[in-house]
Amino acid sequence: MENEINIAATTDAGAATVTPEKVIDIANLTIGFDNVPVLRDFSVQLFEKENLVILGKSGSGKSVLIKCIVRLLNPDSGTIHVLGENVNELNDRNLAELRKKIGFLFQSGALYDSMTIRENLEFPLRRIKKGLSRKQIDEKIIEALENVGLSDTLHKMPSELSGGMRKRASLARTIVVDPMIMLYDEPTTGLDPVTSDEISSLINEVQKKYNTSSIIITHDIECARATADRMIMLNEGEVYLEGTIGEFESSRDEMIQSFFKMKNVNSHSNE
Repeated sequence: MENEINIAATTDAGAATVTPEKVIDIANLTIGFDNVPVLRDFSVQLFEKENLVILGKSGSGKSVLIKCIVRLLNPDSGTIHVLGENVNELNDRNLAELRKKIGFLFQSGALYDSMTIRENLEFPLRRIKKGLSRKQIDEKIIEALENVGLSDTLHKMPSELSGGMRKRASLARTIVVDPMIMLYDEPTTGLDPVTSDEISSLINEVQKKYNTSSIIITHDIECARATADRMIMLNEGEVYLEGTIGEFESSRDEMIQSFFKMKNVNSHSNE
């Protein structure tokens, strides 16, 4: 299937199509470790205000991909353009500026254990949104926590929160600086089905409120169903299938069917 899907929209019958802007454009990306390829000649685009879900088994290269996007890892070959910038050609200063426009929700949440939730949100605000007054900082922190349903956790420590609440607090810390792009690394891993559904709903709410473009790395079929405008399945470092959730579920491909069947069984067993 073609790597680039047509998500153009029309306003009136017969009107010319308007193609959304590419916010991430990855071409022919290859990376490996110890002579073992992880991604092979991988190409994909993320469009403005789109939720792109990338599915795949463990070790398929999903998390490696988003680390390459923010240059936590350097690919062996290929190009990565983010908001029009060639990531691998940026100097340290310009790379740091680009990263300020990208929200990265780590699988672990990565909250600072020694800081209150308020301090966790204030830290990136002071670093990225310099020049804000005390009142403006307070307002942005409160708004971000309200948007994830945690307005009463301002002075709590991360250790006082449940796993789902910590994940939401991490999301609040990410959105408090108004990112243009969101990268979600396994956002529902380790959460019960109810909490997973809440996180999936929050991903959609963030997209609508902040007009973000998002890549969602997951092996959670229910999260994919809830959030995806478009999906890609990785297999052995390559795009195996691309399409909508409906196209995946109606696929007669044996690997796709077995993946969905296995994940559905696991989902029901956790309920």
